[in-house]
Amino acid sequence: MRLLSLETISDPARLAPVRHAVEAFCASCGFDEKAVGEIGLSVNEAMANVIRHAYSGQTDRPMRVDAEFQGDLLEIKIRDWGNGKDPSRVPPKQDLLIPGGLGLHCLRSLMDDIIFEPQPDGMLLTLKRKKR
Repeated sequence: MRLLSLETISDPARLAPVRHAVEAFCASCGFDEKAVGEIGLSVNEAMANVIRHAYSGQTDRPMRVDAEFQGDLLEIKIRDWGNGKDPSRVPPKQDLLIPGGLGLHCLRSLMDDIIFEPQPDGMLLTLKRKKR
């Protein structure tokens, strides 16, 4: 089993360092270059959505990213302490040319499973991807 744990804040300038750390972790677990990029993009989009929607653009709120790789399964948990609104209730995007909702579309299409679990004080998002 391999583990990665990162604590950061909701500053958009922190997205790239977290993405790079997650990508390096995935590469060390044996994911190919395409998968590493897709997982990194998914984490980036999920965190950007937290900043925009759960934290209403506040740049000093806590965020935590934990990754675990065991067997052939990667699980990435992104925890925020925002408004707790459940994005999974947003219907899948039908027209990709209309602005908005592309982050969720990315998560749904690039990851094998996404699970939003409202917490009493925020949200826990779990992204799952099998190594193929």
